[in-house]
Amino acid sequence: MLNHKSTRSARLFWLGALLGAAVFLLVYGLAPLDVANDAFCRGGYIEKDIQQHYAGWLFYRSSALGWPLGVTQAVNAPQGVSVAYTDSIPLLAVLCRPLAAALGGTFQYFGWFTLVCFALQGGFAALLCGLFAEGLAAPLAGSLVFAASPILLERAFRHTSLGAQWLVLAALYCYFVCRRQSRFASRGLFVINILAVGIHPYFLPMTYAVTLALLLEYAVKQRQWLRPALFLGGNMLCTAALGWALGLLYGTATSGGQALYGYFAMNLNALWNPAGVNGVLYSRLLPAQNQVGGNYDAFAYLGLGVLAALPVVVVSARRHILPAVRRHWALCAVCAVLTAFAVSNVITANGVTLATLPLPASFIKLFSVFRSGGRLFWPVYYLLTLAAFAGLTRLPRGAVWVTLFAAVQLWDVSPALCQRHDAMQAAQVTDAFPSELDSDFWQSAAQYRHIESVQGMQADSLHLALWAADNGMTTNDPFAARYDETALAAERQTALGALDAGTPQSDTLYLFEDEGAFLQTVEPVKVLAWCGRVTSADGSASWYVIAPGLQGQTFDALCTPYDEDYPLRLADYTDALWNRGVLDETKQTVCFKDSPFARAKLDGSSLLCAGGQEYPILKVDDHDAGWLMVTLDIEDATVLWDQELTTK
Repeated sequence: MLNHKSTRSARLFWLGALLGAAVFLLVYGLAPLDVANDAFCRGGYIEKDIQQHYAGWLFYRSSALGWPLGVTQAVNAPQGVSVAYTDSIPLLAVLCRPLAAALGGTFQYFGWFTLVCFALQGGFAALLCGLFAEGLAAPLAGSLVFAASPILLERAFRHTSLGAQWLVLAALYCYFVCRRQSRFASRGLFVINILAVGIHPYFLPMTYAVTLALLLEYAVKQRQWLRPALFLGGNMLCTAALGWALGLLYGTATSGGQALYGYFAMNLNALWNPAGVNGVLYSRLLPAQNQVGGNYDAFAYLGLGVLAALPVVVVSARRHILPAVRRHWALCAVCAVLTAFAVSNVITANGVTLATLPLPASFIKLFSVFRSGGRLFWPVYYLLTLAAFAGLTRLPRGAVWVTLFAAVQLWDVSPALCQRHDAMQAAQVTDAFPSELDSDFWQSAAQYRHIESVQGMQADSLHLALWAADNGMTTNDPFAARYDETALAAERQTALGALDAGTPQSDTLYLFEDEGAFLQTVEPVKVLAWCGRVTSADGSASWYVIAPGLQGQTFDALCTPYDEDYPLRLADYTDALWNRGVLDETKQTVCFKDSPFARAKLDGSSLLCAGGQEYPILKVDDHDAGWLMVTLDIEDATVLWDQELTTK
């Protein structure tokens, strides 16, 4: 009997894995499996996030190997950062580094990683379904539903590491097997929890929630607490050890992004809202629903097959639901906690925020460690899918119902499969997000060894990161998801001090996001460097640069050198009173960032000129530190938006 069960499990796993791999190949094809093909990484498949993942890998691959193993000093220089925070799959980055060095040239591992994720998704889904259905056919039909899961397809190659959702299925499989065998010590769960930290930290609360449920149910039923506690403690210790080795505990990388817990919350319509990113619709039948703010990141569409099956299952199994909840009380409890965390204190339904529950600032800060909290619903999502499958198998002619369930589900999500297929095909021949580094300035700037982002987040920052990595540079730009904000501010202040003292580093390219900050800094170094504005060909992106050693050089028309002809521009400032640098109340007062350049242009001037028009200057006010406010004889100063201004 044991041998029969073992043979069936092996068959289920490998057949399910083949189904998962088949889904991958049908959707994405063979092109991503070519390790020398990085077109879809550089072009930003679906959105730009994969550029961040790939840039992190490129910086890590070219930097010196040290300890912790997963840290690169080339990003967030000089402090460095773990490639876990560029979502570059740190465990795989460490393991692939020797192979990439041996092969040389272009090397990307995201294609093979995603293929393995789909295969493991199918394999563990088949095992999981096999616990609730006899034979091979029904579990494999269920496996196909999991392998074509909308939340898996939504993340694959977009947030590549989050494609490892098989970790959740494997944890659930280990949970149910151990429950049936009345044991808690699962080697599988132990390994899964450790692997999770090496792939993406967001999986940790998911897999550990399942682990905790198993341990609690065992401890209460058997009245044994010590051994489960030791198991949990040992597992957490080993997980922390791998996280430490990969650099997740390196430094104090706690900052990153402005969104706090609650912004990326799960909308109450998420289970039946098929709206994916970039307009992808995951349903042939159901329309897209409205969302609020960052709800898109909590995408959790179940699919028409699951949505149709669940009411049938609830009615048919209504007498068994309460006993099942009692048996699996801890699993239900952690699912309730995960759901509450995913919905967050900012409760949204369709396009409306229903309520914002007050939370202490300390809680918001703590919960913001997992600020994309909507993702933590995934274990509940997969349990709902499993419940739909398991309930159908209990019906008369259960295999027929399960087959219909899988067919409806695949029919419903098939448009999204086709769209994802087309997007990958297009990514092989064209850049979905073309680089804005169009000027010939960037060719000359490739000589520098370091990029110093002196202020702000630079335009087209991910293409800028790829360009820097390709040219063997380091960068202090925090394009990682987590970084030390305090250390970055101190490092930037040091760079500003050197510029103010007229001593720029000759191997460093200095970049500013804001023109006002650039103008406040440029005077002491203008004879030592090429200074000015560089734009993209379409004018949508601008960089304000100080390039030591390039003074006197001439670049293309996309470059505006800082000299006596450099134009004034309104400060793009907006608040309750100001609109893009124009005072709303009168529309006659405009503001500029205070700088030696702006003062030199305005001192003694009587006219502000733009587009062939001249506007008398009535007053210049510098009482508000850091700003120059100029009142004009003009009817509506908003005509000066985006204009290059001169004075007379």
